[in-house]
Amino acid sequence: MNWSTLFPEFKRPLARVAAGLAALTLATSVAVLPACKGSSNAASSSGSDSNLAIGLTDAKGDFISYSVDVKSLTLTKANGAIVETVPVATTVDFAQYTDLTEFFTAATVPNGAYTSAKLTLDYSTANIQVEDADGNAVPVSKIVDANGKAITTLEVNVKLEGKRKLVIAPGRPASLTLDFDLKASNKVSADLSTVVVEPYLLAEIEAHKPKLHRMRGGLKSVDVANSSFDLVLRPFAHGLKADDRQERFGAMNVITNDNTVFEINGVTYDGSTGLKTLNTLATFTAIVAIGDLKFNPRRFEAREVYAGSSVPGGTLDVVTGDVIKRVGNTLTVKGATLVRKGGGMIFNDAVTVTVATTTKVHRQLSKDLFGIGDISVGQRVTVHGELTDDSAGSLKLNATDGSVRLLLTTLRGSVKSTDPLVLNLQTIDGRQVTIFDFSGTGTDSMRDADPANYEVDSGSLDLSNLTVGGPLAVRGFVTPFGFAPKDFIAQTLVDVADVATTLFVNWVPASATAIQVSTTGLTLSLANTSLHEVWRAGVKTDLTGKTPLINPTSDDDGLYFVKQGDVTQMYTTFADFAAGIQTRLNANAKVDGLVATGAYVDSSATLTSRFVAVNMK
Repeated sequence: MNWSTLFPEFKRPLARVAAGLAALTLATSVAVLPACKGSSNAASSSGSDSNLAIGLTDAKGDFISYSVDVKSLTLTKANGAIVETVPVATTVDFAQYTDLTEFFTAATVPNGAYTSAKLTLDYSTANIQVEDADGNAVPVSKIVDANGKAITTLEVNVKLEGKRKLVIAPGRPASLTLDFDLKASNKVSADLSTVVVEPYLLAEIEAHKPKLHRMRGGLKSVDVANSSFDLVLRPFAHGLKADDRQERFGAMNVITNDNTVFEINGVTYDGSTGLKTLNTLATFTAIVAIGDLKFNPRRFEAREVYAGSSVPGGTLDVVTGDVIKRVGNTLTVKGATLVRKGGGMIFNDAVTVTVATTTKVHRQLSKDLFGIGDISVGQRVTVHGELTDDSAGSLKLNATDGSVRLLLTTLRGSVKSTDPLVLNLQTIDGRQVTIFDFSGTGTDSMRDADPANYEVDSGSLDLSNLTVGGPLAVRGFVTPFGFAPKDFIAQTLVDVADVATTLFVNWVPASATAIQVSTTGLTLSLANTSLHEVWRAGVKTDLTGKTPLINPTSDDDGLYFVKQGDVTQMYTTFADFAAGIQTRLNANAKVDGLVATGAYVDSSATLTSRFVAVNMK
C-alpha cells in the first residue's frame, strides 16, 4: 500500500520505495529431531512435552538491512498458559535471509493446542537501511509508529484459531508460518530518513515448504558410523566462547551422505571423508550446515558443511556480498556484511577486495577448485582475507592469501525470449541492476553483459511453461569474467507467476469508485491510480490496462482489514469484509490504498486472497 496518502509528508512514490522494501517471514517448524533440546518456561522434557524447532526467514525483497532485536516469541495455549520459545534476546538482520531459513532455537514445549503467538521486537538499537534511487544504502534515522511516536519495543500478535490452530503432539509434525510483511508494514519518508512501522502479522498452518535451512553453532559430537553429527545451536550473531558452552538455544542432529560437500579450514572434502575429518576437530569448533528439513522420518540432511576457518568469525576477516565492479584483480563488493576474525560484525555497503592467483576459489555445492577468473560482475561471494583498512566508507580486504567462495546468485526480471533464454533484469540478489558495472564481462566491449538483454545458459532446464513478458527468478552462477555471452549459468528456474503475490494499488485522490463490491469479490478500478502493480518473489509487474479482481478462497477464511482514520477493523471472513467496505462506501467514504496477498493469475488479473488491507477516508 502507498501510505503517502496517510502521511502527507511522505510524497515519494511507492514505485521507488518498493525497490527498497522487503517481506519478512518467521517460519516455525515443529519437528522432533534427534538431539533436539533447549529451554523454555515449560517443565523439562517429559511425556507431556515435545520438541519445537524454530526457524526464521525473510521473504523476497531488498531492504539493505533490517536489523532488530527479537526479544521474545511466545505461544499461548488454549488454557491460557504462556510458553516462551526464545532463550536470549537475539539481534537478527532479516534482510540477510531471503533464500534460507535459519534455525533459531530447539526448545522443549508442552503438548497441546496453541491459540495465539506474540512476537516482541526491540527497535532501540535497530539498523535499518534502504536503497536510494542510485542504489546506495541510506541509514534510517527515525523509526516511528502511525502516530509519529518513536518506537522502542513493538509487540505483534496473531490469533491461531480455527484452521490456524497450532497443535503440538508427540510424533505429529506441524508447521506454523508467521508472516510479518515489511512491504506492507513499513513506509519510508521522501528523504529516506524515517520509517513508519504499522505491522500486519499473518499466520498459516500448512505443509512444509522445500526451502533450504541453515544452522550455525559449535561441534558437539560426531557419529561416523551413522553419518551424522550433533551441533550446539548459536544462531545469527551469537558467538562461540570457550567459557560459554550452555545449550541455551538447544542442539540439533545433522545427517550427512555421500553427496554432502564439506569445507574444513579451507580444504574441500565430500561424503564420509569430510565427516571423518570433522571428527578430528575439537569440541565447539565453529560449524555452518546448509541443507533440507525432511520428514518420514523427520531429519535435517546437510548439502554443505563448513567448519573451522571456513566459517565467518574464525581466523580470517570475512566479507559476503555481490561483486558490482571488477578492474583487474580488484573487486568492489556491494551490500557487504563484514565479520571480523574472533567475532564482531560490521555492515558496510561497499568493500574493496584484492585477489591474486594465490587466492583459493571454491564454488558452493562443488568440491572442484576454481580460479579468480571465475569471479565476475553480479556474482555473490564470500571472501576470507585480512582487513587492511577499516575506515568507515573505505573498507579494504586483502584476499591474496585468502579464499573466495562463489555463492548461488539470484536474478529476477521478466522473460524477453525463451530460445535462447534472455531476461530483462530488474535485480541481482535484490539489488538494482543500475549499480552493477558490467565492463569487462564480455569477450570484448561489444559483448559485455547487458541487463536489458541478459543471456542465460539454461542447459537442460524445462522452459516450456515460460511466457514472454512473464516474471522469472533464476538461481545459478555468473559466467567467468571476460567470457560473456552467455552471461549466466542457471541451476534452477522459478516461474514466479506461480508463487505468492502481493498486490499494491494507490488512488490519488481517494476514490469513491475505486472498488466495486460483490458477494464473490472486489473489482478494482485503476482510474486515477499512482501505483498499480503486483510483486512476486521480488519481481514487479505493472497492471496498466488491467481490471484486477480479488476473490476469497473457497473456505472464505482469512484476515481482512479496513482502516479508516485511527480505527482499524479486522474481519475473519471475506463476506463480512466486503460488507464492511460497502457500508463505508454508502456513507461516502473513499478508498485511497489497498494491499493484498495470495495466488495471482495473469490472464484474468485475478488474485485469490486470504489477506487484504484497505485504507479509506
